[in-house]
Amino acid sequence: MKLEHLLLGVLAMKPATGYDLKKYMDTHGRFLRANTQMSQVYRSLAGMEQRGWVVHDVEPRPGATDAKRYRLTEEGSTVFLDWLTGPYQPPTRFEEPDLQARLAFAGFMDRENLIALLDTELEARTQEVARYRFRDRRLERTPELPFDAGLADAVGEWAHRAGAEAKDAHIARIAALRDQIQDAPSTPPSAPAVKIDAPQNLEEPTR
Repeated sequence: MKLEHLLLGVLAMKPATGYDLKKYMDTHGRFLRANTQMSQVYRSLAGMEQRGWVVHDVEPRPGATDAKRYRLTEEGSTVFLDWLTGPYQPPTRFEEPDLQARLAFAGFMDRENLIALLDTELEARTQEVARYRFRDRRLERTPELPFDAGLADAVGEWAHRAGAEAKDAHIARIAALRDQIQDAPSTPPSAPAVKIDAPQNLEEPTR
């Protein structure tokens, strides 16, 4: 997951200024990506515009700096949806925000894609439990500094139990969400409210 994917997702919901995008990253987005700086937002927007994923309109603001309001192009929409509904590879640690980032934009998926995403996560985490939960956690130790083996073992056992409980809770939450989506009545998606513009071809037409 890249910052560009998150910004495209926000712009898919509504055109926004760089300030709007930074505000999203400081509130909702803080759980998906840590410490996003304003300079990173503007640098990403510049790159996205150069690649034809977004365009901007200038909004005059009397007495203040004019604002650039960005919106998706057709290519930007394709890039976003390819990431959102493309193959999902669960990261090693379930605490990583890759799944949550996709779920943040679940409204742009259909039910089949969303259930497939959740199934992938459930399968990966269930296999991890089966493979690692009861592994031999003993370590060969020959400390070269003063070392309290009893203390280390107590903390290690606590960490193992806490991690196991957290992963079990994660699996239960994902399974419950899957059931909720599976059982929810089907509703057709609303028509797009945001105009998608293709990037303009600035080359001279062939005569």
